[in-house]
Amino acid sequence: MANMSNVLGLIFANMHDSTISDLTKLRTMGSVPYGARYRLIDFTLSNMVNSGINTVGVVTKANYQSLIDHLGSGAEWDLSRKNGGLHLLPPYGHINGGLYRGRLEALAGVIDFLRYSDAEYILISDTDVICNIDYKKVLENHEQTGADITVVYSKMVCDSERSKTKTLLSVNDQGKVYDVLVRPEISGEHNVSLNMFLMKKEFLQNLVIEKAGKNMYSFEVDVLQHMLPELNIYGYRFDGYTAQIDCIKTYFSANMELMNPNVRKELFNSDDPIYTKVRDEAPAKYGLDAKCKNSIVADGCMIEGTVENSVLFRGVKVGKNAVVRNCILMQDTVVGEKCEMNYVITDKQVLIGNYRSIGGTESYPVFVGKRASV
Repeated sequence: MANMSNVLGLIFANMHDSTISDLTKLRTMGSVPYGARYRLIDFTLSNMVNSGINTVGVVTKANYQSLIDHLGSGAEWDLSRKNGGLHLLPPYGHINGGLYRGRLEALAGVIDFLRYSDAEYILISDTDVICNIDYKKVLENHEQTGADITVVYSKMVCDSERSKTKTLLSVNDQGKVYDVLVRPEISGEHNVSLNMFLMKKEFLQNLVIEKAGKNMYSFEVDVLQHMLPELNIYGYRFDGYTAQIDCIKTYFSANMELMNPNVRKELFNSDDPIYTKVRDEAPAKYGLDAKCKNSIVADGCMIEGTVENSVLFRGVKVGKNAVVRNCILMQDTVVGEKCEMNYVITDKQVLIGNYRSIGGTESYPVFVGKRASV
């Protein structure tokens, strides 16, 4: 049985910010809202805690104020403790000036955090993947194969535009990785890295120090790709529900997929719950003429119009005779009377005036920035 108390979790909150720049102008990838009440980091953090990891470091880079507010002391994830618990690791400047350029430089900046840990293994993860995964099985697979690095991957169908943001793996029948493609422009079904890596602490420390001395900063290129012939790199295939956020379209579709009860059942099961910051809000209120169909509505909402196939975060108000379809409305968005909205994403505290009409498409939803008025 895998001993998860020997594993240190390390989460990169800012990786892939550029893929959804509209949503990450004022926040990290990890603090992007999702599913009416969650942030993307909730899934990574909850997966680690549910797997038995009790020490987690969160590596930040920029725009991390909302992340700090969301995580707090880590109490919601049972990580507010004297030994271990949650550690927020702020950014640092590398020797050439500026913030870190890649994962290896970020690791070099927190090398003391790794060095003083009693953990035997390090589990690295980004926050761009929504799934409910048991990392105990990943550790068991890692020990059985004798791998230097285990990469968690999933089979996905990607077009050439989406594959430009991904790392693709070729894996043999024994699970060993024999080819790595970094950000290729190819389409089809591929083994896509979920940006989750498990390795021994001592191995990772030596790797980071060596690569820092050579001014190398990309884990995917300088380690997975270039060192593939000399390392035992194995893949662990995860077959459960996975949504990888790599553009505004996939962010939109990931929220819309929550309307599917099978997706909700797999993501939010009672045995391995997804934890988040708790806010005390009154239940949603519905006016006499309100109509709500196939939608996810958070606490604190006030609906007096029509809402269909939409995700409404806390405190959203929909005015009388307004029609909201296929939309994601974030916290405290106000939709005026007799508005028509279709395929729209609003950030927090957006005001949509009376009689406004806004529409996009499933492929190109309209995005309205934080605190904007329309």
